[in-house]
Amino acid sequence: MIYLGMVGLWQLIIIIIAFLGIIPAVIALIDILKSKFNGNDKIIWVLVVLFFNLVGAILYFIIGRKQKINI
Repeated sequence: MIYLGMVGLWQLIIIIIAFLGIIPAVIALIDILKSKFNGNDKIIWVLVVLFFNLVGAILYFIIGRKQKINI
């Protein structure tokens, strides 16, 4: 087995998968916070992305981007 310090190969794979799952949520949160929405839509999308992480980010990219106000 290959060990990198105290982290084994399987732990390294799990860390990489977890990191790749966080990236879309961070991108979605940045996009939500920079955009304008009607009413409380911004707060709702932030909560959806925070609580449902990867699934929430995917939902935002599919549904939420259409709800943004274009200036």
